[in-house]
Amino acid sequence: MRKRIHLAWMATLILFLITLSSPWMPILVVSAADSKNLIYDEANLLNEQEKSELNTLANEYGAERQTDFVILTTNNFENQDVQLLTEDFYDEHALGYDKAHGNAVILTMDMNNREVYLAGFYKAEDYLDNDRLQSIRSRITSELSNGDYKLAFEKYIKLSYKYMGYEPGVNPNNILFNGWFQLGVSVVIGGIAVGIMAYRSGGRVTVNRATYEDSSTSSVIDRQDRYIRTTVTKRKIEKNNNNGGGGGGGGGTSRGGHSHSGSRGSF
Repeated sequence: MRKRIHLAWMATLILFLITLSSPWMPILVVSAADSKNLIYDEANLLNEQEKSELNTLANEYGAERQTDFVILTTNNFENQDVQLLTEDFYDEHALGYDKAHGNAVILTMDMNNREVYLAGFYKAEDYLDNDRLQSIRSRITSELSNGDYKLAFEKYIKLSYKYMGYEPGVNPNNILFNGWFQLGVSVVIGGIAVGIMAYRSGGRVTVNRATYEDSSTSSVIDRQDRYIRTTVTKRKIEKNNNNGGGGGGGGGTSRGGHSHSGSRGSF
């Protein structure tokens, strides 16, 4: 009996460990010597320590996905459209993890017009399509509006990393992929297994209702249900059109001929 319970709890532990191996945690650790600059803070929104920490984070997570996670902040004094600004920045800096003009995702902060744009190039265009980028943008908009830039940029990097762990076309926000949900399911399954083993270990109960029932004196009282009518009430359900700071999805092609996914909005 004890051996069975021990095995059941071991199975629960294994499921728990599998849950911890989620797309959130990168395997590779990049040394400072191997890292490259991925944080272009032209608007001076970050201090040196924050830029260093974000750059290390972007390099570590990007190495696992073979994609550069880039952040660009600008005062945009020339008042250039934020999408065009992002495309030109990608073309001019030849960004890309694997090669010049390769795999990259860029978050651009236009402080002049209070707009943010996310763009995914090459591998990131497939794995971070318009919908996924819009989901990322909506989840960091509140931090951007509050001026919590470092926190917003950390979430952008980690969410980009997480979403690129799922095949294109899969909804990464599905509850089945939630780590706490998986943990809860594994605990419930382990608890049920232990409960069944504990129940069976006590032997089977052979006494039931028929053991003491006198079938010659028992009877069933007749009963009748009568259907009268059905009432249907209709109510209009209002739709929530708030997608986090306004804006929407939409990629394009840079003047250098590089196509990309995209999402833009205000903050």
